[in-house]
Amino acid sequence: MDERRTVKVSKYLSKHLRHQPERIGLVLDAHGWTEIDALLAAAAAHGFPIGRAELDHVVASNDKQRFAVEGTRIRASQGHTISVDLDLPAAEPPAYLYHGTVAARLPAIRTEGLRPMARHDVHLSPDRETATRVGARRGRPVVLSVDAGAMHRAGHEFRVSANGVWLTAAVPARFIRFPD
Repeated sequence: MDERRTVKVSKYLSKHLRHQPERIGLVLDAHGWTEIDALLAAAAAHGFPIGRAELDHVVASNDKQRFAVEGTRIRASQGHTISVDLDLPAAEPPAYLYHGTVAARLPAIRTEGLRPMARHDVHLSPDRETATRVGARRGRPVVLSVDAGAMHRAGHEFRVSANGVWLTAAVPARFIRFPD
């Protein structure tokens, strides 16, 4: 499978497992899962056939591990704009987590903190390198440090997805360390 096809299938899966399953007649359960056979049939019926080997390759090779497979089911690991309960337990975060963004967003973040926007949660990275890659998707990256330990002690809940992305409802500005 060539890289272009891998990216195309990954984007297709993200769109329909995170944002618009109804567009292809796909039904997700309350936790975001759907049967793999149903996904493959829906994709084929809507002009985007995906073979099982292709699906397995995309799931296994995705650098961000965006998808999880359990038995005969698949779901997106996080990043949904549709209502799902990922059923992730609360977890104690490391002392610091990181968020990649761009300079244009800093004024709003300084006053409002980090908000989930169209998603269910704010996504935080466990290391600066990952946050840098995330921020670079929108331009020159700026990495913010989040005092996750202090947030946790103040009663904020954290969860971690299967692919290591830390999730929290919001990050108040007082817990963010901005670059000079």
